[in-house]
Amino acid sequence: MNIFYLLIGVSLLAALIFLGAFIWAVKSGQFDDNETPSIRILFDDDNTDTEINNEEKKTT
Repeated sequence: MNIFYLLIGVSLLAALIFLGAFIWAVKSGQFDDNETPSIRILFDDDNTDTEINNEEKKTT
């Protein structure tokens, strides 16, 4: 039964270590996306073009 207390303690300690590492990674900018905003303008946005064309056809 004592081993359960040890295993619960070790698992909680491991979870806190991983939570701390995740929070550190977020604060240090590991998940910032610096490339996508600069290339987003290069992608065609076909949805808005087709929606505008469909609305123009309906009104005429």
